[in-house]
Amino acid sequence: MTSSLAFLAGRDGSPKTDFHEWFDDFDDYSASEWVITETGSGTRAVADAKDGILVVTNAASDNDVNSLQWSGLTGSGVAETWKFVEGKRLYFGARLKISDATESDLKVGLHITDTTPIGSTVTDGIFFRKDDGDADLDGIVVKDSTSTGSPTAMASMADDTYTVLEFYYDGATAANGGMIQFFKDGVNVGNVDLDNVPDNEELAISFAHQNGEGVAKILSVDWIRVVQERGT
Repeated sequence: MTSSLAFLAGRDGSPKTDFHEWFDDFDDYSASEWVITETGSGTRAVADAKDGILVVTNAASDNDVNSLQWSGLTGSGVAETWKFVEGKRLYFGARLKISDATESDLKVGLHITDTTPIGSTVTDGIFFRKDDGDADLDGIVVKDSTSTGSPTAMASMADDTYTVLEFYYDGATAANGGMIQFFKDGVNVGNVDLDNVPDNEELAISFAHQNGEGVAKILSVDWIRVVQERGT
């Protein structure tokens, strides 16, 4: 994947102004930067840890959830600042871990505003999903509640173990085999064609974590990065 993502490091000769880029290393955290949906008294704070880590701790009750969507420093509404455009390369990546890879739900990626993102309620987006009761990662590409060809159980997570989750679109058209490629720790684990790519909605940087039992679960996020070629 490194060679195909040379544009991320500016090595393909493209001016950096040709790209829309967002990156958070979580050296700091402000609730005003996010629209937060929670069901209990969970906490979100930067840990005393090398490289900056946002620690999201749910309350100790079953189905307690912390859901965060980027707000653009306003806190007054979700900032949907990304949109899939055929022909424009797109990258999303996050390094994170969850304390319990089985008894918890996880969702991370780009999707529309949704205050109940856990489960299958998100109607438009491109994201990773891990359901309660298993450690399997699914790659989801959904438009207007229709998702076809999304790889389920394409990889798995482990308790309290950092992993890098990424998806990438190389800009190829559907007619030329364009697809969304999903990666775990740099390894391609599944691909989805563009039949139901969400090209009619702006999307927001989003992540959510929910308990699968009455025990507090922890999500730790090291960094999140999104890069896309500009243009419509």
